[in-house]
Amino acid sequence: MFVLKCRTDRSLSCRDAYLNRVRSSRRLEAEAHRNIEAIWLLRRLTLDFRTIAAFRRVNRSAFRKVFREFVILCRQLDLFGRELLAVDGTRIKAVNNKDRNFTRASLSKFIHEADEKLIDCMKRLDEGDADEDGAGAGNGSGDSKLAEKIAAIGGKRARHKAMIEELDHTDEDQISLTDPDARAMARMTKVGVGYNVQLAVDTKHKLIVEQEVSNQVLDMGLLAPTAAAAMEALGVERIEVVADRGYFKIEDIEACEAAGITAYVPKPIRGPAVREGFFSKEEFRYDPVRDIFHCPADQVLSPRHYGKSRDNVKIDYTNRAACKACHLRERCTKTFRRVSRLENEAILDRMAARLAVRPDILDRRRESVEHPFGTIKQWMNRGAFLMRRLENVRGEFSLTALAYNIKRAITIIGAPDLIAAVKA
Repeated sequence: MFVLKCRTDRSLSCRDAYLNRVRSSRRLEAEAHRNIEAIWLLRRLTLDFRTIAAFRRVNRSAFRKVFREFVILCRQLDLFGRELLAVDGTRIKAVNNKDRNFTRASLSKFIHEADEKLIDCMKRLDEGDADEDGAGAGNGSGDSKLAEKIAAIGGKRARHKAMIEELDHTDEDQISLTDPDARAMARMTKVGVGYNVQLAVDTKHKLIVEQEVSNQVLDMGLLAPTAAAAMEALGVERIEVVADRGYFKIEDIEACEAAGITAYVPKPIRGPAVREGFFSKEEFRYDPVRDIFHCPADQVLSPRHYGKSRDNVKIDYTNRAACKACHLRERCTKTFRRVSRLENEAILDRMAARLAVRPDILDRRRESVEHPFGTIKQWMNRGAFLMRRLENVRGEFSLTALAYNIKRAITIIGAPDLIAAVKA
């Protein structure tokens, strides 16, 4: 059994537990009493689950440092190619049920529905009072239940109103009650409420170079910081990185280029023209010398309007006169076609040219970064976090990434050589 140098037996127990798919502090306490390997590793210490849980919580930042030290060890053993990184993200469920997560839209919808119910209840209560005055006898039981219902709806409405006020105060767009840092992820992930785990994987041996846990729902904007941290860990000044369409953001690609990172990110096919079945922007050829677009009908679109897209200057290219008489108009636009281009879009043109030369690099991304995700989620049974709050979750996943790298290194060079490298 491979054992890293560490200061306490509790650290050994946590690391060994993650290698052997035992993450719960209560289950680890049980293993310390019955598992021969754990008894030997812990030197017959029988740790209480509270001690294990407290150790993991208090030393959460240290686990990330240990992970990085092991990355340096793997670099010294020449286990990294240090040429190409594959970056991707996956969503892992948090300790927060989706029923205890509220967005601003869902809160507003509930308050609106509660107001309608309260109006209806008050109307029924008034009708009951009118019937009572006319008949000379009342329905005390019915009025009492209706009053209780009004009080319940009003109380729930007040709680939801307080949550909206909290969102206004914090400038957040959603709130989670069990784990305040967890966020509702995109619907296609089927995770519900969780965290976004980012990995940078070296393509030589599929070892994790950098890992980070975020509560950002989308991957856009996370490529440059993840790749830059990985590049620093590998000790190189330049590196290539490949990611999927979810990372396509011009500011991120620009930041990569400035940091010496050559990015390969395919452009997503999206936009109102694509949704309506018209020609996509890619079918319009840009001429950088003349600063014009050639449309599919070989007409010239010139720059006409200037605006802003986030912090970028956006230029719209049009030719209304050509669109009026165009024989392809029904396939292109309803009125006249407008093609937008950012002032710094040459960065994306360069990346598109690189991808055209190396289309196979996208397959390398898939086969590299999907390996650790598949291993972590399936073999290591890592479908959900056990801890709450972002910093605790980051420490928890650092142990997971460390366990994956240890197991992978053992597979590559064997346990004896790895133990010898640790002791050296």
